[in-house]
Amino acid sequence: MNLTPAMQNFILHWGEMGSKWGVNRSVAQIHALLHISPDALTAEEICDTLNLARSNVSNGLKELQSQGLVKSSRQLGDRRDHFTSIRDMFDLVDAVIAARREREFAPTLRALEEVMAEAEEDNTPKVIKARMGETLRVMQMFDDWYMDFSRLPRAVHLAVLKMGSKLVRFLPGGKSD
Repeated sequence: MNLTPAMQNFILHWGEMGSKWGVNRSVAQIHALLHISPDALTAEEICDTLNLARSNVSNGLKELQSQGLVKSSRQLGDRRDHFTSIRDMFDLVDAVIAARREREFAPTLRALEEVMAEAEEDNTPKVIKARMGETLRVMQMFDDWYMDFSRLPRAVHLAVLKMGSKLVRFLPGGKSD
């Protein structure tokens, strides 16, 4: 695949964005290439296009598949795997958020629960326990909201997004522009 300057910039920016989110830059670039590619690509095509080592691409594809962001398929007459990114942007965003929740947010909630149980048994001052407890309660509230919202049908998600800032006007303390 020949990359135009705009395609190169998209891939480079996606790599930068990924590294800021804790994803290896080349893994994010592989995902970006698959995201914009109209056709499935083989690992060799990815290597050639991005000028990455085969081992780097292989490991990156495994990571992206484990996060549910990339799928592999076979084509008749070809033993190689062909890779595509999730095409639907809502499904892609859902997969990214779910993976980040599992990797980052959920372990933090579990650790805070353990810390709170430990604080009940040791001599942690009340004021410190109260602050840690507030942290846990607020984080749990956001997680509960996310889990409830994520179970709603896509039509509801779309309706809420389309309402956007208009909804704020109807809430207490909202702006009235």
